[in-house]
Amino acid sequence: MTAFKVHNLESAPEKSKALMEPALKSMGMIPNLYGTMAESPELLQAYQQLHQQFTQTSFNAEELTVVWQTINVEHECHYCVPAHTAIAHSMKVDAGITEALRNESPLANPKLEALRDFTLSVVRNRGNVSSADLEAFYAAGYGQKQVLEIILGLSQKTISNYVNHLAKTPVDAPFQAFAWEKETAQ
Repeated sequence: MTAFKVHNLESAPEKSKALMEPALKSMGMIPNLYGTMAESPELLQAYQQLHQQFTQTSFNAEELTVVWQTINVEHECHYCVPAHTAIAHSMKVDAGITEALRNESPLANPKLEALRDFTLSVVRNRGNVSSADLEAFYAAGYGQKQVLEIILGLSQKTISNYVNHLAKTPVDAPFQAFAWEKETAQ
């Protein structure tokens, strides 16, 4: 099996270079996820656009983190769980929320727990959620807009999680402190 290339600015296809430069300027690095996606400029651009659109939804920083990490943990993404732990810290999300998501333990906030439960239902049932799940989500204070926004977040995370599974993307040094593996039942 041939390993996936993790591109830098010099090796990336021309169309990907302009997509990678903002990350270098804002983060001081090009994340390995971007370097891997750079092989397909179209994929990298789509991922970045989905990310930007999802961060502009009605969800606050805690809710964005719940959706992202719920999907990352469910998909067992070795790269995205640590990366989104670092992102959550930079967004000033309470570490208790992040740890509960990483460890699949209950969230203290019932509304956030309802968001996680519904997101899991969407992922596990491929969008075929029950009326009871939908009503519980609405009863927690969410609406149809948030149902659709979860699908947007899932679209973004499906791209990154699947790329990382296939490419075995190396976790970047800044995220290694948050390394993660799904706990297996004893």
